Amino acid sequence: MDVLQLVALVAGSAAVAGLARRTPVPAPLLLVAAGLAASYVPGVPAYTLDPHIVLPLLLPPLLYTAAVDSSYLDLRANIRPIAMLSVGYVLFATVVVGYAAYLLVPGLSLPVALVLGAVIAPPDAVAATAIARKLGLPNRLTTILQGESLVNDATAITAYKVALAAAVGVSAGWAGGIAEFLLASVGGVGVGLLLMVPIHQLRKRMKEPLLQNTLSLLIPFVAYAAAERVHASGVLAVVVVALYLGHRNWQVDFATRLQEEAVWKMVAFVLESVVFALIGLQLPVVLKGLGEYQGVDAAWYAVAVFVVVAVARFVWVFPATFVPRWMSPRIRTREPETDWKSPVIVGWAGMRGVVSLAIAFSVPISVPHRNLILFLTFTTVIGTLVVQGLTLPPLIRMLKLPPRDVQAETLAEAQAQSEASRAAEERLAELLAEPENSTLPPPLADRLRTVLERRRNAVWERLGEVNPLTGESADDIYRRLAGEMIESEREVFVALRDERRIDDEMLRVLLRRLDLEEAAAYREST
Repeated sequence: MDVLQLVALVAGSAAVAGLARRTPVPAPLLLVAAGLAASYVPGVPAYTLDPHIVLPLLLPPLLYTAAVDSSYLDLRANIRPIAMLSVGYVLFATVVVGYAAYLLVPGLSLPVALVLGAVIAPPDAVAATAIARKLGLPNRLTTILQGESLVNDATAITAYKVALAAAVGVSAGWAGGIAEFLLASVGGVGVGLLLMVPIHQLRKRMKEPLLQNTLSLLIPFVAYAAAERVHASGVLAVVVVALYLGHRNWQVDFATRLQEEAVWKMVAFVLESVVFALIGLQLPVVLKGLGEYQGVDAAWYAVAVFVVVAVARFVWVFPATFVPRWMSPRIRTREPETDWKSPVIVGWAGMRGVVSLAIAFSVPISVPHRNLILFLTFTTVIGTLVVQGLTLPPLIRMLKLPPRDVQAETLAEAQAQSEASRAAEERLAELLAEPENSTLPPPLADRLRTVLERRRNAVWERLGEVNPLTGESADDIYRRLAGEMIESEREVFVALRDERRIDDEMLRVLLRRLDLEEAAAYREST
């Protein structure tokens, strides 16, 4: 892939992802469809997924940004269902799908079939997060799906290594497989635990935001590479470090947080867009290598494996949801009551993605039926993204899941802001009483109180009535008026620059000051 092809891939992916924001279709689905369509356009090069690029270069930052934005407390509160899906389900799907493929495909050995099962066992982290975010699922369901997708890749990659060793005749048996799984899981968590505190302390002591963000971009690759170097799970190491840093992100200075949020949003947007476009673009590569499996037989195998994948998830999810609750009073006490609707959503939300394809492409050429593994992985990924991804929104609407209680969330936010404002007022009074602060002019002290009062009232105003003419709340009007006032100042600064009364360097300083004020006005009311 030359530079021009890479630029075209990134630009085209970003354009399609931007278009998806104006449609009700989730971006992953539109990107996959665009990739499929582009693969038939004459002159479009064959973009082959290289596992040596996808796994160490694309997977760590995608996992990192998803984990940093996750809630450690929510994940810990739902650790049982997350573990049942990210470990139990992946191993179950590996065996069930592998054995089904062994029975379906003539001449396919069981170890090779289990390789296929491990490859397509893990639902995709990016797809799960993107779909859940788009659909606005209840918080607990979103947490479970995100938690599953953060950990299941480690389980699948380990299961794949064990199955591959059996397929090429170097298996160490069940004891060796269990030992490798323990090394990967315990070792990955251990590497993450060793790295997270030193990295966080380094972040706290670095005062330059540019250096902070440079370090932030390196963290997922460092954690992944360190774990892989000792044959542990790089996925788990990245997740552990990211969860710790996200949980303690408040200890980093504000400038770094603001810049870091913007940087990682851009990185995640570009990588997610490219990843899903690449999935669709794999069609020519997969079909070219299909070889002896053509026509009706290949289509039958693809449909059968997709059905097994979809059914196996329901077979696991329903017992895993209800059996522990029936058996353990403690679980019934600690976890909220659930009905049949939530397992249906979790069962149907098992979209596969780029990790499965990357693992499939890493299968050695010497493994028998490698081309069939690639083909069935590709059709399963496309099938789950398109069939399940397109039908999940209407399924959620049909089941009428309780929506997020926005009013209650806003009320909780307002109460939290009130408590924080009271603490700030008390601290301000203490500071103003100190001799070294006695020279502060009263108008500036009043300004501090006004800003604090505005921040406290802004959230409560969202609970109030809206303007009957415009449909705006009070804080909407405040934000609009503040924006128009700042825009008038901005125009004056630009005019003064054009008249050569100030230079461009001064203009940049003045515009940055206005940008920060506008951002503050926006954040106060959102």
